[in-house]
Amino acid sequence: MKPWTPTGAVVAPIEITSINVQRGDVIQIGGQPCRVADLRQLPLGAKHLLFETGEQLTMHSRTRLVALRVHKRW
Repeated sequence: MKPWTPTGAVVAPIEITSINVQRGDVIQIGGQPCRVADLRQLPLGAKHLLFETGEQLTMHSRTRLVALRVHKRW
C-alpha cells in the first residue's frame, strides 16, 4: 500500500491580528479548533468572527492569536 501524499496544500501556524485574519483560518478556542466562516469589521479596528461551529469571537484591534492557515501550492 502506498503512503498518503499531500495534495499541494501546506498548513502553517501564523500570528494573526484583526488586520490580517481571514476566512478559513483555524483558531484553537477552549481546546477545540474552530474555522473562521465569516467576519465583520467593527469600530476602532476590531473584528467580529463567526466560526463554522456557531461560536463567535470579537477581536480587539490589539489582539494577537496563533492560527493555522492553509497555503495552496501551485
